[in-house]
Amino acid sequence: MSTETGTPIWHLHPLRVRYQETDQMGVVYYANYLTWFEIGRTEFVRHFGTTYREIEAKGLLLPVVGAECSYLSPARYDDRVAVCTAIEECSPVRLAFRFEVRRIEEDGPLPDVWNGQEPPGDLLVRGGTRHVWVNGDWRPSRLDKGFPELYRLLRAAAEGRDGRLEGAADA
Repeated sequence: MSTETGTPIWHLHPLRVRYQETDQMGVVYYANYLTWFEIGRTEFVRHFGTTYREIEAKGLLLPVVGAECSYLSPARYDDRVAVCTAIEECSPVRLAFRFEVRRIEEDGPLPDVWNGQEPPGDLLVRGGTRHVWVNGDWRPSRLDKGFPELYRLLRAAAEGRDGRLEGAADA
């Protein structure tokens, strides 16, 4: 991880495992975790200030250029899980996320943000995705030039800080 503080800011997004996401063995089909990673990534960006729709309206795209996933323990139908998302690398052109899918308490509260090394729950899957910012012509594009406020917020999250709070204090 490339954070300066060593303590990532995790965004936690709860999901309930649906029957359609399981296979004949009664466990979540392996490819569904990549879909959950995308949900985690989308909700992380939304939590930290914008939506993918707004990013794309500014002419920026964020394709996946690499993904990995390690399966440690299965999630099963009707489990309550949290998709935990943190930034592993953030530069003007590249962005990498890391993910953990964790089984969480059935009725326990779940914060939106967790500032610590290990989010709550039992670790089931860990993984990551790597991305490159590009323009509409699929040429590399600099986020710090095209959407500087989002770049500031993502850099702050990568460094273990909540840039939304810092921005409010500056206003």
